[in-house]
Amino acid sequence: MTRNGETVELGARAVSGVDEIAVDGIPVETGVKLRYFALNKPAGVLSTAAEEPGSRRTVLDMLDPSLTAEYRLFPVGRLDMDSTGLILLTNDGFLANRLLHPRYEVPREYVVDVEPIPSQGDLSRLRKGVRLEEGDTGPAKVSLADKRRGGGRVRMTLHTGRNRQIRRSFEMLGYRVVGLNRVRFGSLGLGNLRPGQYRELSPREVSELYRRTGWTE
Repeated sequence: MTRNGETVELGARAVSGVDEIAVDGIPVETGVKLRYFALNKPAGVLSTAAEEPGSRRTVLDMLDPSLTAEYRLFPVGRLDMDSTGLILLTNDGFLANRLLHPRYEVPREYVVDVEPIPSQGDLSRLRKGVRLEEGDTGPAKVSLADKRRGGGRVRMTLHTGRNRQIRRSFEMLGYRVVGLNRVRFGSLGLGNLRPGQYRELSPREVSELYRRTGWTE
């Protein structure tokens, strides 16, 4: 038996729709074709697969209609309407659940523009985690990347995903978030995608996302 052209033993793991399996040289059909897309979500677009009242655009509206007609794609995780950046769209529910499960601590990296310039003391508080109504946000990697008149740019890497966590954390400390952009989700980076653009992931990128959740051969 081979997986992607390499000999493997019976019982080896494979990702349906991604890995090519063959027995005695004969391809084995592994089920529904799984698709994976990275999208740079613009501001004002909802990161949901559901149709919303008022005809607001969703991330699925950014894709070619032929894709959404053939595949039941959905976004992995959310960005609020005013936020921008990387969204993964797929029909692979198994991978989506693993990427979002707290057990696997898949990192998400954000670039956050805030006013005024955050103090070192408040950056330290964000690193340790702040307490929101539903609990502590947990530790985060936080650094001041740039300063400008009246504000600063902060890079944050989180392993949790509470609702509007970054905006609420800064607001609790007395800052106003004027821009929030997700630039990385696990091993997947935003790259050169412009707002509204998307691309399909390579099999290697998909496999690396699986590895980030502990799915090993």
